[in-house]
Amino acid sequence: MEREEILKAIEEKYEKLGVPVDAMLEGLLWSTPITYWDYIQTDALLGLQIPRTTQPDEMVFIMYHQVNELLFKMILWEIDQVAKTATVSADKFSLHLNRISRYFDMLCTSFSVMADGMEREQYLKFRTTLTPASGFQSSQYRKIEFASTELINLIDARFRDTIDQDSSLKNAYNHLYWQAAGKNYTTGQKSTLLNLFEEKYLGEFIDFMEDYNEINLSKKFKALPLEVQEDKALINAMRHYDYTVNVKWVLAHYDAAGKYLGGKEKDLEATGGSSWRKYMHPKYQRRIFYPDLWSAEELKNWGTL
Repeated sequence: MEREEILKAIEEKYEKLGVPVDAMLEGLLWSTPITYWDYIQTDALLGLQIPRTTQPDEMVFIMYHQVNELLFKMILWEIDQVAKTATVSADKFSLHLNRISRYFDMLCTSFSVMADGMEREQYLKFRTTLTPASGFQSSQYRKIEFASTELINLIDARFRDTIDQDSSLKNAYNHLYWQAAGKNYTTGQKSTLLNLFEEKYLGEFIDFMEDYNEINLSKKFKALPLEVQEDKALINAMRHYDYTVNVKWVLAHYDAAGKYLGGKEKDLEATGGSSWRKYMHPKYQRRIFYPDLWSAEELKNWGTL
């Protein structure tokens, strides 16, 4: 665009906003140039690592999980480009699902950073200071699940057939698969891990579940015209995302945990106190975002192939 066109466009923009364009232009005289470190907030970002022990490899553990949380935020951002768009084409749906899958591909392969990047002796020392904290308590990861599929698919497989899909969100929440990591279903007693998690996030989760109840990726897919639902590229993108999140990512986490917590005679407990082998493995969780897109044989062997 020519300079005059640019200036005219700027003037029209700020007139619509009700802001004097002269004031905005004058402000440019006194503004400082943007720098990489200001834009990325490098100093703030690099000041967020606060170890609790003297073990050097604790820094690896902290930074690795902070990188995970940044990727989770990117994933939620991409989900919203589909969930909060009124009319979504197959191309747009596939575009964002493929972006999300790439982020999860990064997460899957990144486990070697932690699995091979810490000395086991150091880990077993600093992990004792983390009890009862656990990666289980990532609120962003739980939101990714809520925004990706219908709640019935996140219900503990043991109770899925008995849950009324029209029951309250609180009832659904109390039977989510990951409650098994911190709740005794016989006594109803919850662990400190779960109690602390719910004290901070329960209200926020219920609101989020309600917000995405009709716009999660599964519902958005089912609302598409039938010919769009049959788009091969879109189906492949949905399946790839489902498998990457609920099998590859989970098994990568499972294998990393095995390196540090697995024992020849007896496994160590996770910091949150869960029986991590049974809790984490996808063949027990049976968490599948889009079960209608998998064959009966694939569903039967979920997490074992």
